[in-house]
Amino acid sequence: MTQELTTSLATEPARPSEGHGWWRDAVIYQVYVRSFADSDGDGIGDLRGARERLPHLAGLGVDAVWLTPFYASPQADGGYDVADYRAVDPLFGSLGDADDLVRTAHELGLKVIVDVVPNHSSDQHPWFREALADRPGGAARTRYHFRPGRGAHGELPPNDWESVFGGPAWTRTTAPDGTPGEWYLHLFAPQQPDLNWDSPEVRAEFDSVLRFWLDLGVDGFRIDVAHGMVKAAGLPDIGRTEQAKLIGSQVLPFFDQDGVHEIHRSWRRLLDSYPGDRIGVAEAWAPTAERLALYVRPDELHQAFNFQFLKCPWDAAAMREVIDESLAATGSVGAPTTWVLSNHDVVRHATRYADGAGGGPERGLARARAAALLILALPGSAYLYQGEELGLPEVTELPDELRQDPAFFRTSADGQEGQDGQDGFRDGCRVPLPWTRSGDSHGFGPGGSWLPQPEDWAELSVEAQTGDPGSTLELYRDALALRRELPGLGDGPMSWLDAPAGVLALSRPGLVCTLNTLGEEVELPVPGRALLSSAPLAYQAGTVCIPPDSCAWWAI
Repeated sequence: MTQELTTSLATEPARPSEGHGWWRDAVIYQVYVRSFADSDGDGIGDLRGARERLPHLAGLGVDAVWLTPFYASPQADGGYDVADYRAVDPLFGSLGDADDLVRTAHELGLKVIVDVVPNHSSDQHPWFREALADRPGGAARTRYHFRPGRGAHGELPPNDWESVFGGPAWTRTTAPDGTPGEWYLHLFAPQQPDLNWDSPEVRAEFDSVLRFWLDLGVDGFRIDVAHGMVKAAGLPDIGRTEQAKLIGSQVLPFFDQDGVHEIHRSWRRLLDSYPGDRIGVAEAWAPTAERLALYVRPDELHQAFNFQFLKCPWDAAAMREVIDESLAATGSVGAPTTWVLSNHDVVRHATRYADGAGGGPERGLARARAAALLILALPGSAYLYQGEELGLPEVTELPDELRQDPAFFRTSADGQEGQDGQDGFRDGCRVPLPWTRSGDSHGFGPGGSWLPQPEDWAELSVEAQTGDPGSTLELYRDALALRRELPGLGDGPMSWLDAPAGVLALSRPGLVCTLNTLGEEVELPVPGRALLSSAPLAYQAGTVCIPPDSCAWWAI
């Protein structure tokens, strides 16, 4: 069953931000650790490699780096199956490497955000191994969701919930005597059992984990599945299949339950007890902008990813509607809005924007460049996914035998990829970065790369694009430099200006941004002095021709 939407949970009233926290207009760069830079030649990115490449991020002009999980893990889901939340997996280095990275980042003026994964652990976590060895109803099992099965012999799952990765969200255990036992809940892979946040032990453990990393010096946490820790009482049936398609459109018994907000309020108090503006960022899927804003009320988290904007089509009217709804919702609780185009779980936007558009990859890249200027001109904070500053496309032709996305194997077992979960093709956005023109991994590391890079990525490498004024890399560098230089960008007011259909024109203090989403050029009165454009502009007698699928910034 689904639930009616509510947006009025008890909290203190919205109030203006006390001071100007760094996160309110920060540009934060996501590092997918295994694909960023490899220091030891095993073909997999690591913390030392990331630390060595931090000058690239400082030179790019970002304010902070967000690192995906590097904790001890069997790597069943790229590290989002954590076996020890206080240890670094040897695949990525050591705790000393993590400490060195944080110190180096701070020396370069970069904040560091790390992932925390509270919805589920690895099935290799000591707690889960204890739970499997315990009897039904035993204390060790209360840290997870164990239930007897339905049917005459318990042969059916306890309810009809489906895994986000496809298939049932339940796996049956085997008792010590070899007979079938209870079932356990996993909203993702079977190797990722869901923790039970009704357990005081779970809550106390994660308070301790957060303090461990805060004491090491990290500046905040990106909270994986921040909407998922609390499940509806009684774990009721939903009553329909293809439940993954409902995520972000309906409140489900396992996602976006109101009880998660109590957890986030307690974490906010913990973060506020540390000096230096430590922050929490929610990876939360909510059905409306208003419900998403609940996660960033003054006594909860600092930011929440704006997936509504990420999912928005290349259409001026649709973009304007999402922007207005996002700004209104977060503004109502005094929080900044975040803008994001890609991450490690979705098709890269240079490819998404090309889908169904005449012109293919070239048009997709043109739109991606324009979208970057748009989000960097909007009020609030922006997230960049590694490689988007290079204009990297999705890699769509990886051999099946090299794929590691667990959703690929989960939904391919019966030959029906993506039938009821994710499509299983997230590896395409995780191909390691090209740093140089030459070498068997284009500078990613001395021993190849865990996923093969396309040959034509040589000319998309950092080396190839550096110094080329027409490159995507230099466009990002220029935009981020201007964003820091111009006081009207970042957090603050915005208003819309009149513009032809298919064109967005917005005004920030001292600046106008124009976006042409059409497949043809548009002639406009010159808005001001051109500062930056994603494509060359042409002028004539007081007007300017804005190229198709392009964006420009103007000083006024």
